[in-house]
Amino acid sequence: MTGPRVLLLDDDADIREALGQSLELAGFEVETFAQPQRALDTLSRRFPGVLVSDIRMPKMNGLEVLAAAVEIDPDQPVILITGHGDVPLAVQALRQGAYDFIEKPFPNDRLFQSIQRAADKRRLTLENRELRGEWSGADPLEAMILGWSEAMVAFRRRVLAVAETGLDVLLVGETGTGKERVARAIHERSARAQGPFVTIHLAALPAEMIEEELFGHVAGAFPGAMKTRIGRLEHGRGGTVFLDEIGSLPPSLQVKLLRLLEDRAIQPLGSSDRVELDVRFIASTREDLAGLVREGRFRDDLLYRLNPVTVRLIPLRDRVEDVPRLYQHFVGEAARRLGRDQVVVPPERLMDVAQTDWPGNLRELKNAAERFLLGIDSDGPARDATESLPDQVERFEKGIISAALAAHAGNLKATYEALGISRKTLYEKMQKHRLRREDYVQDEDV
Repeated sequence: MTGPRVLLLDDDADIREALGQSLELAGFEVETFAQPQRALDTLSRRFPGVLVSDIRMPKMNGLEVLAAAVEIDPDQPVILITGHGDVPLAVQALRQGAYDFIEKPFPNDRLFQSIQRAADKRRLTLENRELRGEWSGADPLEAMILGWSEAMVAFRRRVLAVAETGLDVLLVGETGTGKERVARAIHERSARAQGPFVTIHLAALPAEMIEEELFGHVAGAFPGAMKTRIGRLEHGRGGTVFLDEIGSLPPSLQVKLLRLLEDRAIQPLGSSDRVELDVRFIASTREDLAGLVREGRFRDDLLYRLNPVTVRLIPLRDRVEDVPRLYQHFVGEAARRLGRDQVVVPPERLMDVAQTDWPGNLRELKNAAERFLLGIDSDGPARDATESLPDQVERFEKGIISAALAAHAGNLKATYEALGISRKTLYEKMQKHRLRREDYVQDEDV
């Protein structure tokens, strides 16, 4: 029987090899990584192991790795290995959710014991999640795709159905709506869940590097290519590749991606050999790809290949009843991550949140919740002045009632008394706005 899984991340090849061998001799199942993103691609809410990372790395330091790991799963154990001068940084990491930090030089037993404790905690976390889901009948996707409105319940059903098809998917949504989280959810509810989930942020890559990053190269492919490099696409074999912001792909590479989608094979730079790919593709865009096609900036045949299934994400303005509870959730999540005491969000703050436009959607709301927890809150974004008066009134009323329900954890008596209306009026308005008391009852998962 193999021991707990360990992802070991260090940019120093000698340390990586020596420490990886020591961990294997101690009975751990070890995967080593030189690139942070490759290790992060392996993580998921179901990952049954521990991430061990050096804190000093050139492209992405340990704190950034930690932040990315807890974004995938706030309960993911991360152990940081530090040099003497990094101790203040490591203490900061503990406050931000690291499981442990170990100062160099250290006896191997110190690391082994910490990993074992972290692995035991991880195992209990996953078991408790599974049991809570079975006993409560909870939607297994709810933790990944947050929202309790009717629209979001229906959305999760669609995501589950799409996940099971195995087809390529195009996600369309405004900035901050959680496209990468939805892509991960599709992956984790699919038959490829045990394979890698590789994220490629196309808009963040310089145009001259995209081809090499995607397809890799062989030694001698171009001046300076001393060693063969495997591309990100090949790292996704057996799993899912998420192509974020597909609309930013240069026209020359759109042709190659089209060929890849048709042939399911790549040809690394400088190589005459094809590499077969067993990969599911999920692409995302916040732009209107059909509009880009009309402008001549995106290939129509590539668009047809990308979207055998299109999933449109729901912006916050179309599910305003979710906003107060989401804000409470993000405040609680930030408190756990930053090692702060849990705080109660005042009803008047929730009412203000419910009346505010959030053009940055979940990302903006989450940032505002963290600022509130840290005591550096601002007045928030301005309201949409173009909205008609009847629509503003409807949204205002729905938001106020939703906020009051969230503030009083679904207690109807406390809610109608706080609003200064009768029980009958509250019932009528809840029915009008399709608000359900049970969606606001607090539980340990929120």
